[in-house]
Amino acid sequence: MTSRDERVAKYMKTTPPIKRWLSVVVVLALVVWSFIFTGFSVGDLLYGVPQMVALVQDMFPPNWGYFSEIFEPMIETVRMAVVGTFIGAILSIPISLLCATNITQSSFISIPARFILNIVRTIPDLLLAAIFVAIFGIGQIPGILALIILTISVISKLMYESLEGIDNGPLEAMKAVGANKIKWIAFGVVPQAIASYMSYVLYAFEINIRAAAVLGLVGAGGIGLFYDHTLGLFQYQKTMTIILFTLIIVVIIDIVSQKVRERLI
Repeated sequence: MTSRDERVAKYMKTTPPIKRWLSVVVVLALVVWSFIFTGFSVGDLLYGVPQMVALVQDMFPPNWGYFSEIFEPMIETVRMAVVGTFIGAILSIPISLLCATNITQSSFISIPARFILNIVRTIPDLLLAAIFVAIFGIGQIPGILALIILTISVISKLMYESLEGIDNGPLEAMKAVGANKIKWIAFGVVPQAIASYMSYVLYAFEINIRAAAVLGLVGAGGIGLFYDHTLGLFQYQKTMTIILFTLIIVVIIDIVSQKVRERLI
């Protein structure tokens, strides 16, 4: 059982039944309130079904001749994801260490670090890409910068939570024998966290492939420019070709990532 499972089990044992039921009622009330004030209607959804079906019908059969035109932009999208993930994964290491309370052991460091990370995480990647396009112009650089920040947001959040769940025994033993902070992290933290870190990097890479595919909608390079072009001209058969090509790339990356994770864990 992992430390998180243990915390959940402990919570279930120590929390009174009345408090648990009250929590369920509050959550259900929040859900109902959200449905009411967002105006969500199943009737409106069903009303739009015929238009959705008509749109899908317009996309078939895909324009396979368009494949040769989008091959290079798709490879460009993958390159953007690789660069953004690589740089973001490296930068996320010190950030996650600063956010983990059992590593910094100082709330004056971890709380501001988490606050800044939360601010960055609230900014949508499309908005980041649009801002960078305004600064650097249309091209791949704005997209890569947006993916770097997206990668930092994803990996740092997951990683510092994982770090706080590691076994503190080796850390306390190394501290007792006078190990400095660098050795403390290198020999006490890294061996326990490396598998989780690599898994999070692969997960971020999968996210970045999908994100990079749409960043072009705001001029940040990649295959998204062709999504915007074909949809704007109602060339839905070409759009379906792009969707299928993107799906193939994502599935391949997902299979490779799964194989790598199996070897790491």
